[in-house]
Amino acid sequence: MYFRREFAASGGLITYGPILAEMACQAGVYVGRILNGAKPADLPVVQPTKFELVINLETAKALGLTVTPTLLALADEVIE
Repeated sequence: MYFRREFAASGGLITYGPILAEMACQAGVYVGRILNGAKPADLPVVQPTKFELVINLETAKALGLTVTPTLLALADEVIE
């Protein structure tokens, strides 16, 4: 199990983690606030709120694993 989508695309079984584009947008908001005069120590800590689940069925088959239909339905992306 990995945390970035690219690992599943490269042959990993499953990835689950924050969407990096969302994190980059949040970083841009922080930079904007700092450039507008906010003190970094006064900014709140924000955690990611959007996550993605990617399953590589090709890898699952190679490992002899069966992925349940429920898990497949929850996946944001299924690589076949």
